[in-house]
Amino acid sequence: MNPRFILQKLARALLTVILIVTTVFVVLRMTGDPAMYVLGLEADPRALEQFREKWGLNDPIWQQYLRFLSNCLRGDFGYSYFEERDAMTAVMERVPKTILLMGATAIFTMLVGIPMGVLAAIHRNSWIDRFTMTASVAGFSLPNFVLGIFLILVFAVYLRWLPTGGSGTWQHLVLPVLTMGLAEAAVFARFTRSAMLEALNQPYMRTARAKGLRRNSAVWKHALPNAAIPLVTITGFFVGTLIAGGVVTETVFSWPGLGRLLITSVSNRDLAVVQIIVMFIAVSMVVTNLIIDLLYGWLDPRVGSARSGE
Repeated sequence: MNPRFILQKLARALLTVILIVTTVFVVLRMTGDPAMYVLGLEADPRALEQFREKWGLNDPIWQQYLRFLSNCLRGDFGYSYFEERDAMTAVMERVPKTILLMGATAIFTMLVGIPMGVLAAIHRNSWIDRFTMTASVAGFSLPNFVLGIFLILVFAVYLRWLPTGGSGTWQHLVLPVLTMGLAEAAVFARFTRSAMLEALNQPYMRTARAKGLRRNSAVWKHALPNAAIPLVTITGFFVGTLIAGGVVTETVFSWPGLGRLLITSVSNRDLAVVQIIVMFIAVSMVVTNLIIDLLYGWLDPRVGSARSGE
């Protein structure tokens, strides 16, 4: 793979993270006064002024931004006004729960979406194909909060099989994973079906069958690997929708992860916590898309050589 191609992608990834963090920094400081949210609307004006002076909120925004960047380079990401402790500590306590939820959702999505798409393509125009596509449209169309509330009503309130929210056991994980995973599995099923149909109609598939290779072997050895590039494409979007859906899902199920902390911190103008979470999300998405771009160059060397020659 061309080194210039890799360096271009790394530079774009770094620039993207900086732009996102800068935008959030400016927007947060334009939408409300943290002193008013922390001390209350009826706080003594002198107390409000002392709070602003203590945390540098009276300084021009460009000075606050330069101080923020300087502190980040030293490993100081700020103090949580709301939780009254180091902001990074408050965020890192929630990271394992979010990784657990997203990891379980990703596994569920791949194990359900990709095989269903393959089956639909192999049995094109059959009842399996029609059922899979109908279920995909239904799963993709339902908003997360609607599906989550419906699952709570059925499995937690009516049947009493599962808890309504919280964390701690595998039962607490089932409903949040289903809420996010069903929609994502629907997307993967549709894309897998389209990619597989295109691969199944290629000349190399007819050649493989003519040589005596069984249909299932030809599908798994030739069709599915060649359908991998379109699936790699949607993985980047999958991470983005997983993070966005996680904010809603964690709130619905009272899951103690980053999504729920983000909602609380934005409401309370807890600037340092919001900035760290946004930085974490931005880095996660940028790194994922960077890996996908590099995988493109590995799966199809023409991509890396073509882009490096732009």
